[in-house]
Amino acid sequence: MVTEGVYDKLELELRRGVVVLAALSQLRTARYGYELRQSLAESGMPIEEGTLYPLLRRLESQGVLTSEWRTDGGPPRRYYVLSADGLELHRRLTASWRGLNHTVDLLLKGGECP
Repeated sequence: MVTEGVYDKLELELRRGVVVLAALSQLRTARYGYELRQSLAESGMPIEEGTLYPLLRRLESQGVLTSEWRTDGGPPRRYYVLSADGLELHRRLTASWRGLNHTVDLLLKGGECP
């Protein structure tokens, strides 16, 4: 029998594979980190702060995101948005995800366990 520990570890691996695409999908408009985290959680994709903020910094260093500090009368917040390269990456990863999702759906339909 598969233990919960094994399941949890494998489920985490599945989620790690899509967290970049999930984040990119929400950054077509500028958002600050907490706002992005809330949006993802409300859509069923909770992400820990310790995962999200390093991801945002890495994507920015890769040229996928741009950021700017805003105060807007409140506390300073760093807003992130897709760059031109980020828009292209989002488009390509979305196409890849849809293809993989379709293939896995076909595989699962043919091999469902009772």
